Amino acid sequence: MALIGVLGGMGPLATVDFMGKVVQLTDASCDQQHLPMLVANLPHIADRSRAILGEGEDCLDGLLAGIDLLNRNDVGLITVPCNSAHHWYAQMRAHSRAPVLHIAEACVAAIPAGARRVAVLGTGGTMVSGFYQAALTERDIEPLVPDADMQQRIAASIHEVKAGALDAAGAHLAVVLDALAARGVTAAVMGCTEIPLAAQQLRDPPLKLIDSSLELARATVSFAIERGWNRPQ
Repeated sequence: MALIGVLGGMGPLATVDFMGKVVQLTDASCDQQHLPMLVANLPHIADRSRAILGEGEDCLDGLLAGIDLLNRNDVGLITVPCNSAHHWYAQMRAHSRAPVLHIAEACVAAIPAGARRVAVLGTGGTMVSGFYQAALTERDIEPLVPDADMQQRIAASIHEVKAGALDAAGAHLAVVLDALAARGVTAAVMGCTEIPLAAQQLRDPPLKLIDSSLELARATVSFAIERGWNRPQ
């Protein structure tokens, strides 16, 4: 059986959200036509953003242990619904027998044609890592990095999602989006898989939001469907 391996738990709500998107994106009329997933929900992996910023313990060993767990179970693909973890994408990919999708590549590919300036919303670690900025620049799109006040609000929004306080998370995100819209920004990458959960609390966001979790799910489903993993063997 071909399996999608999900290295998750970073955080748990974001992992469940990603799994739901995979199910919703799969064209199926019965259980047997859905895609098989093996989910390693590993919330005890050290904080990725703090590790990037040099403020917490290293998390690479935990990430690689999760890759090992999935590979021991013969998954055919690995997805990681955590943006900050992709700071170590090269190490995870080199360590894995199965291919590993890159969340930023999937997300940036979904930006509408003609976009020339896109804000990046993510953890402090993701912003310092810079892989979104690099992916956007490669497509001749100017990345807009939030200022310190916005970044503090983004961090608060992410924290509230992890704590299960979705209304508060949405309120913080709304302030950021309004500030970006006032500066003429028309699109933003939600480069943290908690942020789409905050955005669900907003009735009418003032700019186009590209959901990294959704785009990773789309890439995952496309990979699996092309290989017939939705057909019972």
